[in-house]
Amino acid sequence: MKKGLFSILLVLLYGAVTSIWAQFMPEELAERAKWEEFLTSAEVVDQEQMQSRAAVTSPWVLTLEKDQVKSKGLWKNPSGRMSGYFENWKWEIAAYRLDRLLGLNMVPPTVERRFAGDRGSIQLWIDGCITAKEKTEKKIKTPSYKIFHWNRALYLQRAFDNLIANEDRHQNQYLVTEDFRMILIDHSRSFHTSKKHTRNLIYTKKSNEEMKQLPADFVAQLRGLDFAQIREAVGEYLTDKEIEAVLLRRDLILKDVDDRIAEMGEDKVLY
Repeated sequence: MKKGLFSILLVLLYGAVTSIWAQFMPEELAERAKWEEFLTSAEVVDQEQMQSRAAVTSPWVLTLEKDQVKSKGLWKNPSGRMSGYFENWKWEIAAYRLDRLLGLNMVPPTVERRFAGDRGSIQLWIDGCITAKEKTEKKIKTPSYKIFHWNRALYLQRAFDNLIANEDRHQNQYLVTEDFRMILIDHSRSFHTSKKHTRNLIYTKKSNEEMKQLPADFVAQLRGLDFAQIREAVGEYLTDKEIEAVLLRRDLILKDVDDRIAEMGEDKVLY
């Protein structure tokens, strides 16, 4: 992707969260609809299937081109149990739409697209990033002046993954941009509905991975979230049971937040 396109993408990913931790202007989010349309309608000019131990679902990297713009997208269509986990391509789209509904904008544009005659999800490929694993292996340190913002992004990631029951967040699923921002990818193992995933959160004080500080606006969004809002946002990509499970986890997140406020004070928990 050209440098100019990458800059636009950073803007659309973070433009809506200036009150949370990003520095981009909200009006620039208008570019997101263009990327969604691009992923849906651009011509496939090249394709390569990923085959590795890390690429469990064997997704395809599609090179897309339209109106002299060229970029890649990651297409996948798993559905069912694979390597001991339940996978579903629809959850990729639901995660993006829920992320967008809540104003986090940490998930790249993700839409439905047919490829080789099959329905699946396609997510905009982000160039110019490294994974958190690569960052660790290459011993790349986060600049001291970025640590505060990175930590706040990490707490938001934990809240989001708690909400969608994504228990598969490993270092290859954090992308780190050139200016040390966080992008979240790969959500095909989310939205579980079992008692395990509706009575307990993944990230808690007990797990020593807390949601230490969260934006007050984000918490207010969670408090007002209801079934109808989620259904309108995610469409067919979540079942009624999956939406109900999201709301049960929402209640657990709010209890955690309220308990922390009672213990430490609102100014220590919300910003």
